[in-house]
Amino acid sequence: MQVNPYLSFNGQCAEAIKFYEQVLGGRITFQQTWGESPMASEMPAETHDKIMHATVDLDGSTLMCADSPPDHYQAPRGIHVTLHYKDPVEGQRVFNTLAAGGQIEMPFQATFWSSGFGMCVDRFGIPWMVNCGS
Repeated sequence: MQVNPYLSFNGQCAEAIKFYEQVLGGRITFQQTWGESPMASEMPAETHDKIMHATVDLDGSTLMCADSPPDHYQAPRGIHVTLHYKDPVEGQRVFNTLAAGGQIEMPFQATFWSSGFGMCVDRFGIPWMVNCGS
C-alpha cells in the first residue's frame, strides 16, 4: 500500500506544483486542466485553465493535487504534509523556502526528537512539517 497526499487549491495549483517541483527536487509527471478533460463542457469557462489533476514525483513518493471546482474549495485543516530529511541543513533550506511568504507555526530548530523540526503554512495555504534525523 502507498499513501499519497492530495492537495486542493483555490486556483493556484499550476503555480504551486512548479514551486514544489523546484523546492522539493521533484518532477511533474502529469498535468491536465479542467478544459482539457472530458468534463470541460460541464465546467464554467473560467475553470478551463485550472488544474483538474496533477502529479509530482518526489523520488518515489507522489504528491497529487488539483484546483477545486468553483465553490468547493476548503482550506486544509487538521493535517500537515510531513517531509523527512537526514540532513538538517537540507531540512532547514526546504523549510525556509516553504515558509517564505507564508506563516511559520513553529520555527525550525533542534528538538528532543529531532536535529531539526519546523512547522509552517506555505503561501498557497498548505501546512507542512519538516523533520530531520535518522
